[in-house]
Amino acid sequence: MRKQLATAALLLAATLGTQAQQKPSLAPKDKTQSSPRLNPVQERAKRLSDQMVRDLRLNGYQATRLRAINDDKVAKMAAIERKNAGNQKLIDEQCQGVCKERDQELQAVLSNDQYTDYYGSRSAFYKFDKDYASRSANANATFVNSVQNPSPASSGAVIAPARTTPAQTR
Repeated sequence: MRKQLATAALLLAATLGTQAQQKPSLAPKDKTQSSPRLNPVQERAKRLSDQMVRDLRLNGYQATRLRAINDDKVAKMAAIERKNAGNQKLIDEQCQGVCKERDQELQAVLSNDQYTDYYGSRSAFYKFDKDYASRSANANATFVNSVQNPSPASSGAVIAPARTTPAQTR
């Protein structure tokens, strides 16, 4: 009997020790990492890539390569825009350099016909990207302003007791 009790106690201790060493299956999420849903540069690159994939009718391989190229180039352009905020001429010059890099990289990915279509539509893609970036920046500025300077919202409605007619009071 003592041997069985000692064996049971030993087995229980080993089981509890093993469970204590295991990491919990639901580890807390690291909230310091940015969410793709909240990263405006990635969203900007995704929208541009989606537009280009549709317009140029790219296959899966080409779309994957284009997305990687746009992720890199849009991140560079966003950094240029932040660094040179207020100097539009310098921003345009430096962004054109990044666009030329993209041109060279896309030439290796696209077919001749697709590259010809892309090359003819570059200004439209550039405008599409710039328009999205400016709309996004304006929306962010409006949001930040509304958080920093909240003002009460008023629809002009007044809360008052409901009106009753003589027929309703009977």
